[in-house]
Amino acid sequence: MTTRTSTQNLRKRVRYHFRGNAYGSTLRLSLGCLLGLELRRVGSGKRMTFTKAGEAVLSEWMAEHARVCWLEHPAPWTVEADLINRLDLPLNLDQNRHNAFHPHLTEIRAQARQRARELPVTT
Repeated sequence: MTTRTSTQNLRKRVRYHFRGNAYGSTLRLSLGCLLGLELRRVGSGKRMTFTKAGEAVLSEWMAEHARVCWLEHPAPWTVEADLINRLDLPLNLDQNRHNAFHPHLTEIRAQARQRARELPVTT
């Protein structure tokens, strides 16, 4: 089992998923791709987001449909892999190749990135 520690606390991580962009949030990237938002290269062309308008649509969708809950645990990194193995967590790609939705979501994200590479860089 791999033990990875985050440099951010849970509040900062959740806040970024709700207020950040697809470049920094794999959750936002997955949701935006599933919702059909257009991924684009921005800035220098290395980062990919749904642009300001698309990210705003995604934030609005998440505010209406996404919910967060957690359970305190003294060593949460010790239970993460077990939970991913036992629960159906289709949006979680890390450590979740056994999930039936994994290849589909991976392909949708890859196609969105490929389309973004073919389009001009935008703001």
